[in-house]
Amino acid sequence: MLAEVGARAGTRHHAKQYSPTFVSGVVRLVDLLIILSVGLGVYWFYVVSGFGLSSRYVTAILLGAVLGSAVFQWCGVYDSSYMFLRRFPIDRALSAWAITFAILLTVAVALKITESYSRVWAGVWFVGTAGLLTGGRLVIGHWISQLAHEGRFAERTVILGASEQGQRLAAHLNEQSDLYTRVVGFVDDRKSRVPASSNGYEVLGDTNHLIEMIRRDRVDQVFVALPWSAAQRVRELIHQLSVTPVRICLAPESVCFDYPDHGFMRVGHVPMLQVFERPISGWSYVTKTIEDRLIAGLLLLFVAPLLALIALAIKLDSRGPVFFKQVRYGFNNTLIRVWKFRTMYTDLTDVHCDVQTRKGDPRITRVGQFLRQSSLDELPQLFNVLFGSMSLVGPRPHALSTKAEGSLFTDIVDRYAARHRVKPGITGWAQVNGWRGETDTVEKIQKRVEYDLFYIDNWSIWFDIQILLKTFFVILKDDNAY
Repeated sequence: MLAEVGARAGTRHHAKQYSPTFVSGVVRLVDLLIILSVGLGVYWFYVVSGFGLSSRYVTAILLGAVLGSAVFQWCGVYDSSYMFLRRFPIDRALSAWAITFAILLTVAVALKITESYSRVWAGVWFVGTAGLLTGGRLVIGHWISQLAHEGRFAERTVILGASEQGQRLAAHLNEQSDLYTRVVGFVDDRKSRVPASSNGYEVLGDTNHLIEMIRRDRVDQVFVALPWSAAQRVRELIHQLSVTPVRICLAPESVCFDYPDHGFMRVGHVPMLQVFERPISGWSYVTKTIEDRLIAGLLLLFVAPLLALIALAIKLDSRGPVFFKQVRYGFNNTLIRVWKFRTMYTDLTDVHCDVQTRKGDPRITRVGQFLRQSSLDELPQLFNVLFGSMSLVGPRPHALSTKAEGSLFTDIVDRYAARHRVKPGITGWAQVNGWRGETDTVEKIQKRVEYDLFYIDNWSIWFDIQILLKTFFVILKDDNAY
């Protein structure tokens, strides 16, 4: 929907602008009116069948409206970064209204006044308000979409600096079709040494011309896109522009465009680009540890008879130990011993995985074939989880010598080792998305790493639960394990 905003906004230089604050205020007013009107409407048509007023009901409705406004604000319902998503959001508003109503009910129970109000009135007020909040946001979402297509939210932006850094910034803004930004053009004091236009934008003039444009109210913000190494020149330009009533931003160095989704943090009052956060740390680590140990312990108790039957089948099928322990890379590139049920003939076992298992592999026993296809050979890894070297969910650990198209994984994918920033898992996001089994091609290992890194960057307890649930369905229908 918003992909065309940049292009269309560029053709509307004189369209009246609407600030996100104005739109937020409209939404806030609509929410308040919905809470009041539904409460009063249900009261008039159900409780009194007329237009009389009861102080009890009026107090409850007004309290709900005031409390609702505060809770909606607290839940971030009116944050511009949330309101202007591609799909106009409703989940926070419904959650905030549920919290508001729960608080009202708690107060009523605490004061022992629930009998003073109609339960039908209260129920219809809650459901009716939730329904109108949803419908109202659909209407407002369409309105915002129209304004966006007309470029009504776009800040008229000039990029100061038409060199490589400024051009890369313009290209990036073009790709993003940012709702809030419409690039007017470049400004550069070296106009004779830079191209007349770049990325479809003209070089408008020098800094003095920029200040004149600002005086004529033709610019809302300026992005200073000069190399930070030219510190003195940057300071001079910012000082020169500091007297103008527009927003001045210092654009990042070119290397920052390689990490567009990462934010800045302040260390000693100095902004620093946080390229990577320590994954699954603090309370997240505690939560995941409890999840792993608790579920692994319960599963081991539940499948203990199955483990015994599998062990017996392996012993009857071929000579050798029941378990197969293989050294693989674990957390922080440390070496761990991964437990599995033995699925190959003992004398043909490939400890370092110099040759990947393939369909119809003669090294695999009859019982081993079944165990691999059903993934039951992985069950002993619950002991790895219980002892702390693995997690239930995480990037699958690979054997040390595993290769794709004759090359080690670390030589194929630059960020392959980044998978080891967390503990490896019995199952993972890559596995439930079809990248399970043999990794004999470059594409397969690249995709597996891509999905693994997405999991690391977006981990949550609910994400883990989703993967665990999907794993059972994948095992039942997947043909990639052999």
